[in-house]
Amino acid sequence: MDLEIGEILAGKVTGITKFGAFVTVAPGKSGLVHISEITSTYVNDVRDHLTEGQEVTVKIIGVDPSGRLTLSIKAAAAMAQDTARRRSPQRQAGEASEPSFEDKLKRFMQDADSKISGLKQHSDKKGARRRGR
Repeated sequence: MDLEIGEILAGKVTGITKFGAFVTVAPGKSGLVHISEITSTYVNDVRDHLTEGQEVTVKIIGVDPSGRLTLSIKAAAAMAQDTARRRSPQRQAGEASEPSFEDKLKRFMQDADSKISGLKQHSDKKGARRRGR
């Protein structure tokens, strides 16, 4: 079986280490999913996310000259999400759409103003106590 970079494959976790997990994707072909390629969030312990024998979907992100595979669960999941978005461009009724940049910026500015005013009130009270009032 000739494996190429970019392929999405189903595999089985065969071993877990502190730096990642080994996944068998075909008979006689396995590779390493580095701890940074398990999920897009911080991973402190690989065992919190994977178990031996677990079926996973991986993307081949590298093949070294000796034929060892570098795999990514995170990239395979991102690719699956992109494919799903392209397949259903119309949103279903009642499904929330992602806020626009302007909406996100407006929300950020409101939150920032609220926090700043709270800090000003706190510092005004603190300053009044120091002056003996």
